[in-house]
Amino acid sequence: MPALLLHNARLLDPATGLDAPGALLVENGRIASLTGAPADGAERFDCGGAILAPGLIDMRAALGEPGFEHRETIASAALAAAAGGITTLCALPDTDPVLDDPALIQFIFRRGEASGSLTTLPYAAASAGLKGHDLSEYGLLREAGAIAFTDGMRAIASARTMRLALSYARAFGSFIVQHPEEPSLAQGAATEGELATRLGLPGIPLAAEAMMVARDIALARLTGGHIHFSRVSTAPALDLVRAAKAENLPVTCDTAPPYFDLNENAITGYRSYAKLSPPLRPEAEREAVVAGLADGTIDAIVSDHQPRDADDKRLPFAQAEAGGAGLATLLAVTLARVHAGDLALLPAIAMLTSRPAALLGIEAGRLAPGAPADLVLIDLERAWQVKDGQLPGKAQNSPFDGRALEGRVVATFKSGRKVFSA
Repeated sequence: MPALLLHNARLLDPATGLDAPGALLVENGRIASLTGAPADGAERFDCGGAILAPGLIDMRAALGEPGFEHRETIASAALAAAAGGITTLCALPDTDPVLDDPALIQFIFRRGEASGSLTTLPYAAASAGLKGHDLSEYGLLREAGAIAFTDGMRAIASARTMRLALSYARAFGSFIVQHPEEPSLAQGAATEGELATRLGLPGIPLAAEAMMVARDIALARLTGGHIHFSRVSTAPALDLVRAAKAENLPVTCDTAPPYFDLNENAITGYRSYAKLSPPLRPEAEREAVVAGLADGTIDAIVSDHQPRDADDKRLPFAQAEAGGAGLATLLAVTLARVHAGDLALLPAIAMLTSRPAALLGIEAGRLAPGAPADLVLIDLERAWQVKDGQLPGKAQNSPFDGRALEGRVVATFKSGRKVFSA
C-alpha cells in the first residue's frame, strides 16, 4: 500500500493534548510522522480542515455472533462501527455459545480482522457459561487473546465468585468488568419512582446500582484486583467510584450516551426503543453523569451497542427486551454534550480514544509515530438525523431515533486504508 499524506487537517490527540492544524503521514499501516513531509509517491488526502483524531475505541458492544446473527453479525457491526468512527471495540461474551472457550475468543478476533475495518477484542466470560458460579479458564482465555473478563449483561451476584474473579484476573494481568446492579432488585422495567408508577411499570430502585458498586469496591480493596463498572448511571454510584479513586484503589468505570443525554422521560408513551439496561434515570442522575464525565471520574464512554430486532421491541413495554443500537451514534451524541458546553472537546475525545486504550493496554488511541494508523475525520458542524431503517448495519433500535445531531464522521481509516466515507 502506498504512503498516504492526510493534510489540511486539525490534528487532535488527547494523549498529548495536541490540537493544531497540520498533516499526518501514513506508511505501512502506521503513523510515520506528524510533520507532513510527504514520502515519494505518497497519495494525498485533503481533510478540508476537519478534525483528524485517533479511531474510536469502544469498550462495550454486543455483536450477535455467534448465535444471534439475525440481530447483528460482526461484518454488519463493522459497517456501523466504521460509520461511527470506531476502529477497535470490545465484544461481550453474551453469545451462543458463550465466549468461555479459547477457540471462540480466537474466532471473534479473526472475524473482526476479516472485516478489514475493525479490531474486535473479545471479553471472555468471567464465570463458566455466564452462570455466576465456577470461574472460566482465565489463563487459557488470556493466552487466546481475551482482553478482560465479564459476565456481560449479567451481574456477578456472588461475592465469593467476584472475590475469586478479581484475584485470578489480577494474577493474569487483567481486570473484571461488572454490570453494576444487584440482581434481586433489578427485575423491573424502569427506574422506580413517580414516572414508573404513573406508567404502571415495575420499578428498579436507584440503590440497586450503588449497592453492587459498594460491594465490589470493598472486594477490590480486599484483593487488589481491578474492577471496572460499566454503564454507571447514578449519582450515588459515581460518588462511590470517586471516593475509591481518591483512595487509589484499582477502580474504573464507563458510561454510555443514553445516560448523559437522555432521561427517563424518553420512555413516556411506552417507547420501547428507550428501554435499556440499566434503565434511563431521572434528570438529576443524568446531570450527575455529566458531572462525572467533566471531572474525570468516568474513564470511558462506550456505545453499549445491544442489537435487537423489531419483534424484540414491538411488545408491551414491560415485556420488550432492553437494549439499544449505539455504534453509529456514539461520537455524535458525545459531541452533543460538547456543543452544549457540558464537556470540552479534548477530554470528550479522550474518553473515546486514549483513556480506553490505557485501560485496555493497547497501542491504539493516539496520534504518534509508530502507532496504528486507525483514524477518524470529524466534521464538528455537519448536521444529520438518526432515523430507524437508515442506520448502517443490521441493528436499527436506537434510543435516539428521530434525534437531530450536529457532528458527523466524514471518513474512517483502518491501518491507513479508508474504510468509510460519508
